Amino acid sequence: MLAAVRRLPTRASGLVSPRIVAASSNVVRAAAFSTSSRVEALSKFNMPAMSPTMTEGGIAAWKKQPGESFSAGEVLLEIETDKATMDVEAQEDGIMAKIIVGDGSKAVPVNSPIAIIGEEGDDISGADALAAEAEKDASQTKSEPKEESKPEAPEPPKSEPKKEEPVPASQPAASSSGSAPVRNEGERVIATPVARRIAQEKGIPLSKVKGTGPEGRIIKADVEAYQPEAAGAAAPATSPSAPSKSAAAPSAPAPAPSSSADYEDTPVSSMRRVIASRLTESKQQLPHYYVSIDVEMDKVLQLRAAFNAASEAKAGGDKQLAKQAKLSVGDFITKAASVALREVPEVNAAWYGDFIRSYKKADISIAVATPTGLITPIVRDVGGTGLASISAQTKALAARARDGKLKPEEYQGGSFTISNMGMFGITHFTAIINPPQACILAIGGTDTRIVPDDSSEQGWRKANVMQATISADHRIVDGATAARWMKAFKDALENPLSFML
Repeated sequence: MLAAVRRLPTRASGLVSPRIVAASSNVVRAAAFSTSSRVEALSKFNMPAMSPTMTEGGIAAWKKQPGESFSAGEVLLEIETDKATMDVEAQEDGIMAKIIVGDGSKAVPVNSPIAIIGEEGDDISGADALAAEAEKDASQTKSEPKEESKPEAPEPPKSEPKKEEPVPASQPAASSSGSAPVRNEGERVIATPVARRIAQEKGIPLSKVKGTGPEGRIIKADVEAYQPEAAGAAAPATSPSAPSKSAAAPSAPAPAPSSSADYEDTPVSSMRRVIASRLTESKQQLPHYYVSIDVEMDKVLQLRAAFNAASEAKAGGDKQLAKQAKLSVGDFITKAASVALREVPEVNAAWYGDFIRSYKKADISIAVATPTGLITPIVRDVGGTGLASISAQTKALAARARDGKLKPEEYQGGSFTISNMGMFGITHFTAIINPPQACILAIGGTDTRIVPDDSSEQGWRKANVMQATISADHRIVDGATAARWMKAFKDALENPLSFML
């Protein structure tokens, strides 16, 4: 496959490529941009696929603007996937001629044109024409499947297709007037991808926008110039006999809020959209049940304090080094979870419909809160890893997660998940399972409690107690199995020296 890529011409091999090297040949083909059509020696740059499963992504920011030249190795743009923001670097020297899809764009399909680029010395005067051609090709490709599936949906009234035939002849008259066009219900709206994206972000119904492009096509300028009040007043006047079904349809977006509104609308990021979809699916389709247990943490806290004191002494006054070597309570929890997974391997599993996959290693996903949403980087083979290494890996993964720099292999997969909210003062909560995994463990904070103690004179003693709750998928893990796992987890944490050997 690599030999085939090397045989491509200089432009076809790509002036830019993603920093992350994907193993799939599909990704390599998608990451190389198409140069099938050129204007003035320029070429189209298509949206690359940053992972084998990526079908669309967002453009976080362009690092090069039109007219700016770039050298090999420079970052041209940042692409936002559902889990991270990734850089796209230049492989060769070149020049940015035109940006088609700007900063902040969401749901950009893989392989769709997003920019026009060239080499040093190229005439970039034809960039606008090539960009318009790219938008036209993309809109035609997008509309073709809709035309094929259209006859299946509105099939009952067979006389309607005959009425729709003369509609194109009346469109020029509608577009030439100052009022918004009137489209029959079910009539296909022709618009460029950029116009559709802007309309979706602003909540503008494309059926009410007057198209000034070729054959009445709606372009970016039409959407930006759309006035909700004028369109709403003009539509009933031009079609008094038409029912107000389209205006009162539940799916019609509400008008944009005024500047004096007491709220702010934030566009949904690709990451937040995926989180919402997967967690909704998990909560609705997976038979969750919950098992809680109290764990005494005194020995863990004592052992942690002793280790951290030794680390500070070893650091020799270097506070940064001592901070990096410090163990957290979460590190002990992660290790104890791996011990329990070894003792009760039925929990270390995943549901794949026709089969249940049982994992031989404890690859534990740690939930990390980021500005754009929750992500679960994976600490690999926790059972065969010491506490110091677990701590270092967790800190590094969490830092990259908050910066949006995780690689796909660092958050895809995992056999078990831990969500710890004890640092926020939360004592108890239940977590939603991360499919296809069988379970997720919710960790609350540690409180001082009075517990019975027959060995003391008072009959009681103070203890630092933490509550843990496991959410289990009943298709994989029965109640008794989850109870055995929680008992093994409790025993490991209450006797931490057992997994120090």
